[in-house]
Amino acid sequence: MSNKAISYAGPGKVEVIDTEYPEFVLKDGPGVNPANVGRKVDHGVILKTVATNICGSDQHMVRGRTTAPEGLVLGHEITGEVVEVGRDVEFVKVGDLVSVPFNISCGRCRNCKEGKTGICLNVNPDRPGSAYGYVDMGGWVGGQAEYVLVPYADWNVLKFPDKDQAMEKILDLTMLSDIFPTGFHGAVSAGVGVGSTVYVAGAGPVGIAAATSAILLGAACVIVGDLNEDRLAQARGFGCETVDVSKGDPKDQIEQILGEPEVDCGIDAVGFEARGHGKDASHEAPATVLNSLMDITRAGGSLGIPGLYVTGDPGAPDEAAKEGSLSMRFGLGFAKSHVFVTGQCPVMKYNRGLMQAILHDKVSIAKNVNATPIRLEDAPQGYADFDSGVAKKFVLDPHGLISA
Repeated sequence: MSNKAISYAGPGKVEVIDTEYPEFVLKDGPGVNPANVGRKVDHGVILKTVATNICGSDQHMVRGRTTAPEGLVLGHEITGEVVEVGRDVEFVKVGDLVSVPFNISCGRCRNCKEGKTGICLNVNPDRPGSAYGYVDMGGWVGGQAEYVLVPYADWNVLKFPDKDQAMEKILDLTMLSDIFPTGFHGAVSAGVGVGSTVYVAGAGPVGIAAATSAILLGAACVIVGDLNEDRLAQARGFGCETVDVSKGDPKDQIEQILGEPEVDCGIDAVGFEARGHGKDASHEAPATVLNSLMDITRAGGSLGIPGLYVTGDPGAPDEAAKEGSLSMRFGLGFAKSHVFVTGQCPVMKYNRGLMQAILHDKVSIAKNVNATPIRLEDAPQGYADFDSGVAKKFVLDPHGLISA
């Protein structure tokens, strides 16, 4: 059976390729860890992909800002219908419509048993933690494809209770694989609760998801900062205040909104490609957001950091940043007794509850992020448009099931 997919073709380029239909074994290929080659996946399922999204994390690779190899099949935000089940799968059935957490986890190791599914110890021989179609994450094939293999299926997939209802809300539910739980994790990690004042750095899809989550958690005021006016307008569209950081330090603008220059909770939804503020907005300065958040978050507050930081960035502005060493004012964070929460979101911790919120009409995440379905073959244009800063979250529709 044929299987079309989206692959990384070098800095600034993605292409539609013909690739192998999945089997219940991990084969050699671009980015596959040699120790994983030949790994049996009888505990897995094969999905017919219903929706698979372009993520800002994918863009880091496509820009050439990681060590991703050419030919890597992309995509870690996966929602699909089960079409085959492995020999050892007990509870997932052909025909089930499921959401797949972007982090792959075994359900058996110490970290998984403690709920730390973003740092599973058994799925990536290089380091704790794994994901589909991502550099240094074990080599599990990405889901921007017509069909994809999902390992440890009984553990990993979240089944939607009613397929017809799920298809009606598929543009919302597809966000459960990554950005909605990731944004929610950022808000929870930052200590957002009823009455909180919150600053979210970054108005891309994860930042919008974090702002949406802060509102869902009962925040009194959510302020979103960015350089992109279209994305700031998107945040204002569902009740956020906004600051344009190209106009200067967000502290002054926050004071105009709140009457004081500090917030209770800070969220970094930008990551390692951060730019400076004010007159420095045209230059990359990787620690800008982290230092800014320490400055504007009150003493005793928390910083949720779902924005991606990496250990290898060939395009970094200085030698230290190329290995993830940033000039952080850590002393400031220490002096203010800040709590820092970093790392991959453990999607399973949140996805079922957020699914319920979507199914019971408590949140409109697809509207807030401007979910925009496109065909699989239009992915290269979608990547280019997203990279240009459009205020959209592109959802690939490989089989025309969303438009239908």
